[in-house]
Amino acid sequence: MAFNIVLVEPEIPQNTGNIARTCAATGCNLHLVRPLGFIPDDKRLKRAGLDYWEDLNLCFHDSLNDFLRIHDNRKMFFVTTKGKICYTNVEYPEDCFLLFGKETAGLPEWLLKANQEKCIRIPMLADTRSLNLANSVSMLTYEYYRQKNFQGLS
Repeated sequence: MAFNIVLVEPEIPQNTGNIARTCAATGCNLHLVRPLGFIPDDKRLKRAGLDYWEDLNLCFHDSLNDFLRIHDNRKMFFVTTKGKICYTNVEYPEDCFLLFGKETAGLPEWLLKANQEKCIRIPMLADTRSLNLANSVSMLTYEYYRQKNFQGLS
């Protein structure tokens, strides 16, 4: 069972490091879409991911268009505060991809408009701009595994 977390142009190395640790601990694949807001050997990135880097299935993509071209026929969900569907109201198939945008801007508007029926959100107070990226990835990762009765996790 392969679940895929996709970070589109992540900017904060500590968030990406924490997400890498979550992916390594749950067996998820992590896709990083360039440009990145840090260099891959950033000490803050490495520190946040601790010693989990060797256990991580990590893939880099040169651009969002490159990623979309390679994974064109795959089931994808787009996590955004603009989504109409609550993340708990989605049944996540195996091998699906969850795309998260950069911390300061989210996913590109053109991508969200082209995929409105696959845009999902995490409920929060109306006056709140967004949740932390690493926390959001953790919530959705564990919702995926909850739906699968935590298969493969002990």
